[in-house]
Amino acid sequence: MPVYAAYGSNLHPDQMAHRAPHSPRRASGWLTGWRLTFGGEDRGWEGPLATVVEAPQEQVYVALYDITEADEARLDEWEGVGIGLFRKLRVRVHTLDGEVLAWIYVLDDYEGGLPTARYLGMIADAAEAGGAPSDYVESLRRRPCRSNDV
Repeated sequence: MPVYAAYGSNLHPDQMAHRAPHSPRRASGWLTGWRLTFGGEDRGWEGPLATVVEAPQEQVYVALYDITEADEARLDEWEGVGIGLFRKLRVRVHTLDGEVLAWIYVLDDYEGGLPTARYLGMIADAAEAGGAPSDYVESLRRRPCRSNDV
């Protein structure tokens, strides 16, 4: 069964239960050599969208899910794969049980722009609900952002 590495708002268990209801959470881990960023400012519902980019010495907390074929199709639709908003990449995730090969969604657009406070707060809340370490959650809450007026 394919393994999906969720980050951003998909770290929230309730959101994943809605988007991929037949796919159990498997574990959590770190996407090392990557960093969370934002991009595609003109393509998001409220400005820049969360994505990851390669960055040595950085890491992103992820939740791993065993994804059914039907749930993968649902996620692809949510993430806009069919319209070219996000694309899928295979990555290695470091867990307490070793490396796991998984796929992630990466924005197929430029990097740049500040997320709104509301969107950044939603991502931090999702990380907290998804079991991210408190220092990781706090680093999200301290990131630069703009007002919610867009």
